[in-house]
Amino acid sequence: MFEVAGLVQSVDPVNAVLTVEHEEVPGFMPAMTMPFTARESEEIVGIKAGDAIRFDLIVTADDSWIQRISPIDRVSLKLPEPGRPAAPAKTQRLKEGDQLPAFSLTDQGGRTIEPATFAGKNLLLTFIFTRCPIPNFCPLMSQNFETLEKEIQRDPALADQVRLLSISFDPEYDTPEVLAGYAKRFTEDGAFWRFATGTPAEVQKLTSAFSVYVQPEGGTISHGLTTALVDPTGRITKIWRGNGWQTAEVMAALKSLPAPLSQSTPEIDPDQVAGGASARR
Repeated sequence: MFEVAGLVQSVDPVNAVLTVEHEEVPGFMPAMTMPFTARESEEIVGIKAGDAIRFDLIVTADDSWIQRISPIDRVSLKLPEPGRPAAPAKTQRLKEGDQLPAFSLTDQGGRTIEPATFAGKNLLLTFIFTRCPIPNFCPLMSQNFETLEKEIQRDPALADQVRLLSISFDPEYDTPEVLAGYAKRFTEDGAFWRFATGTPAEVQKLTSAFSVYVQPEGGTISHGLTTALVDPTGRITKIWRGNGWQTAEVMAALKSLPAPLSQSTPEIDPDQVAGGASARR
């Protein structure tokens, strides 16, 4: 359990979520702004943006939540000085029905990947960073993808039609080598599920396009979450924002998509030269 103090930035009473700019939590995470979920919506009744609060943060192996929320004097808070605001993103926000934008990334095996890499496949992608300390943020996304991989692999026809992609928005730390070690915790199939990094500009282009809030703070990253399903033609068919989606609804979305027109369409593998492309290693 960690005691946290901070300033409420926004309140989501439906989901019992407080977004809080909080002080450093010694031994756990630096000062940053992030959402915290209460177990019951009644716990945040009466709390509004601008309130200074103190609460207990409970962190388990696979979950986190806040409790014992109480008001405090705002002047007692020790928050970092605000930095220069990030320049507004010039990339247009993607929506369902849009085409996946062009990109060039590098996966955990050092292979270049781009939209054409997944041509003819349904692509499920999400955004993470490997140092994320909150279990129901990036670790939950990776655990959900691990569950999805197992469920998809039980259906050989579906397994041939789907690929998974986790994109790190921490390119300075999450090198291909770091991603390779991280990937081994969740999958043994580096062709079915790829973990990707890229230049800061290339990664920012994608996070901006998918409206993933990313703000480096005190050695870590305050961020949002977005997961998307892309059909074999590169059209975005579904976008899930946040961490509330369930693997069952993603499986239902996958199974509702029409099969690719040609089951024989090979998946492009950047390791293969002309005449050596193959569907899957």
